[in-house]
Amino acid sequence: MLTRKKFLVSVGVLCASTAFGFSSSEKQSYFNLKPIGRTFYLPEYFVWCSSPIWGKDNKVYLFYSRWRKDKGMSGWINGSEIGYAIADSPLHEFVHQDVIIAPRVGYWDSTTCHNPLIKEFNGKYYLYYMGNSNGKTSTKHIGVAYSDSLNGPWKRLDEPILMPGTEGAWDDHCTTNPAVMLGNDNKYWLYYKSWNTAEYLQASGSVRGNRKYGLAKSDSPLGPFVKDVDNPIIDFSNRPNNAQVEDAYIWNDNKGYHLIARDMGFYNHEYGLYMYSRDGKKWTEPKVSYLNMAAYIKEENPTNLKRFGRLERPMLLQKNNNGKPQFLFGATQGGIGHTATTFVFQIL
Repeated sequence: MLTRKKFLVSVGVLCASTAFGFSSSEKQSYFNLKPIGRTFYLPEYFVWCSSPIWGKDNKVYLFYSRWRKDKGMSGWINGSEIGYAIADSPLHEFVHQDVIIAPRVGYWDSTTCHNPLIKEFNGKYYLYYMGNSNGKTSTKHIGVAYSDSLNGPWKRLDEPILMPGTEGAWDDHCTTNPAVMLGNDNKYWLYYKSWNTAEYLQASGSVRGNRKYGLAKSDSPLGPFVKDVDNPIIDFSNRPNNAQVEDAYIWNDNKGYHLIARDMGFYNHEYGLYMYSRDGKKWTEPKVSYLNMAAYIKEENPTNLKRFGRLERPMLLQKNNNGKPQFLFGATQGGIGHTATTFVFQIL
C-alpha cells in the first residue's frame, strides 16, 4: 500500500520535475495538466481502469480493475476483477476497500471483469463494465451492476446489456470500453468500442484490426440499448498507419459533446485525443488532449514493461459528477511494483 511518506515523496519528485514549467508542446494540448502522482497502487497487482466519482461524503471513490502481478500485463483478459478505493480528496492517496465485481462461474463474465465506469443517475449508482467467458476478446461484452450506495451492495444483471453485431458487421467481434451519459434527448447513451472479426483474424502486425466506436441508446440506465443506425460514429479506418481510437470517455455540457481517448496511430500511440461534437455523432478532427507521460514526469523505465510512458483509460472527475472537468485519472505502467497504477492530474 502507498504509505503517506512514499506518497509525499512521489508528489515532491513530480512537482520538482515540473518546477521549471511545461514545454511549449504541452501548451498546445487541450488540457493544461499539473501532475499529482501515482496516488493508488497495489504492490502485488496491476491496477487499471481508474473511474472516479464524488461521494455524498465529499470523498472521492475510485472504481478500478486489477489482476495479479504474476499474470503479467496481459492478465487483464483472463483474471481481472473490479474493486474500489476511497480518498479524502483527489490530491490524497487512495485506500483499497473491497472487491465488488469478480468473475462468476457459469455466467457471461466468468473469466474476467474489466473496464469499470461509475455513473450516478437519479440518485442511484451504475457500474458499467466488460466481462468475458473464455479468456479471449471474442466474448467481451458490456454489462452493468447497480446500487443505492457507492459502498454497495451491488446487484449485477445476469446478461450483457449490449451484444456484438451479426457476422460480417463492423462490430461483430465484441462490445467493450463503455462510455455512458444522459443525452440531450433524455435517453441514456452508451458509446462502445468494437471491430470486425474477419479483419482482425486476417491482419498481421502488433495491432490487428481497426477499432471503431458505436452508439446505442436506452430509456433506462439498465437497458435494453438499441444501436444507432449511423454506426460506427467514430471511424479512422481511412486514415494512414491503421489509425484507430480506444478508451473513450465522453461527457456533455451546454456547448455540446466532448470526447477524450487514447490515440492509436492518429498522432502516435502515446498521446491522448480530444474531439468535439454538437450532436454526439459527428465529431471534429482530433486534437491532442494530453501528451506522453515523459512530458510531465521523469521516471526510470522498467525493462519488463513494454508500454511504459503512456497514459491509458483516461477518465475525468467532474464537478458535481457531471460538470466542469476537475481532474484527469488514468492508468499507466510503472510504479514501485513495476506493474501499473492509477495516475492523477489536476486540470488547470
